[in-house]
Amino acid sequence: MSSTTRTRQPAASGPVMLVDMVIGLFERIPYWLIALTARVALARVFWSSAQTHLASWQTTLYLFANNYHVPLLPPTTAAYMAVALEITMPPLLLLGLATRFAALALTGMTLVIEVFVYPQAWPTHIQWAAMLLVLMAQGGGALSLDALIRRMVRGAD
Repeated sequence: MSSTTRTRQPAASGPVMLVDMVIGLFERIPYWLIALTARVALARVFWSSAQTHLASWQTTLYLFANNYHVPLLPPTTAAYMAVALEITMPPLLLLGLATRFAALALTGMTLVIEVFVYPQAWPTHIQWAAMLLVLMAQGGGALSLDALIRRMVRGAD
């Protein structure tokens, strides 16, 4: 047998071909759709939390003073910082502006919540973390202001 002779692969059976076809369809899911879905889902979670905190600021301050044990920060400072992140990061995610940095900030917040506030809520927090990690690693996707700005800057060169 010469080095140019190729071994022939056996023909795939019906079920194998079907599985390959379905996997091929999954592989065609555009990243912008994955990123947009993660951005919207995360923005909703954190924006809703901000609205709850702002609806009763006295209750929020009480919770930070008595239930949420954030180390190294006075409760009032922790409350202001948390709500500031909950107000500013969701719009950035929705727009896909500074996506990686917004995701990093919310990852830090999620870690604090998981470790010091609600450790029993790890199943929810790990879902948030997974989406945030995807956004940090890959960015906001083609349907984001980050991508638009990148295209404009490259076009200006």
